[in-house]
Amino acid sequence: MDELVILKLLQKGAEATISLASWYEKKVIIKSRKIKKYRHPQLDERIRRFRTIHEPQLIYEAKKAGVPTPTIFLVDTKNMLIIMEFIQGKQVKHLLTILSTTERSQLCFKIGVLVGKLHFYGVIHGDLTTSNMLLDDYGKLFFIDFGLGEKQNELEVRGVDLHLMKRGFQSTHNKFAKDSFKDIMSGYSNVMGKPFTTNILKKIREIERRGRYVEERKLK
Repeated sequence: MDELVILKLLQKGAEATISLASWYEKKVIIKSRKIKKYRHPQLDERIRRFRTIHEPQLIYEAKKAGVPTPTIFLVDTKNMLIIMEFIQGKQVKHLLTILSTTERSQLCFKIGVLVGKLHFYGVIHGDLTTSNMLLDDYGKLFFIDFGLGEKQNELEVRGVDLHLMKRGFQSTHNKFAKDSFKDIMSGYSNVMGKPFTTNILKKIREIERRGRYVEERKLK
């Protein structure tokens, strides 16, 4: 791919590397899945191929659900990489601390609406952290990185998705985590309805209790 020029390594994770690149004179994001030498070569290729194909499919499903996501330009199963749109914007992780209380509340409500749209459509993100949410220069909120996602409609899986986001807020944005999560669930309820939201909140509390029980057992 002579037309593809890597400009900058943005992130080096356990499973994939994320790079900023130039492709036909256009800025793009490259997600490349690395070879895992501890796995059998054929198994490794099968896993990487599946994930390289599966993530763009989920991104497309999210887009159909009305959730802004990067446009996929190319899926290369030979080199195990995805070429996608570069979103010019900032991670929500870095914005929440500098916004006013009202602005933060409005943004969290918007996050909840988008999570609700995903769940209504049966899409589980799998890693709903504020690092995987981008606000572009026009105020449009995007969800990125569906590498751990799946298609599921079960209450348990939806509850885990939200529980992990709640924990992320508590660890990264502890000062306003409680209020922010309340705003998120308000936006979520706007899509999923109050009865379902009541049930999902019960499920989140159940998951939290299970987690505390496991931790207590470890300490004994």
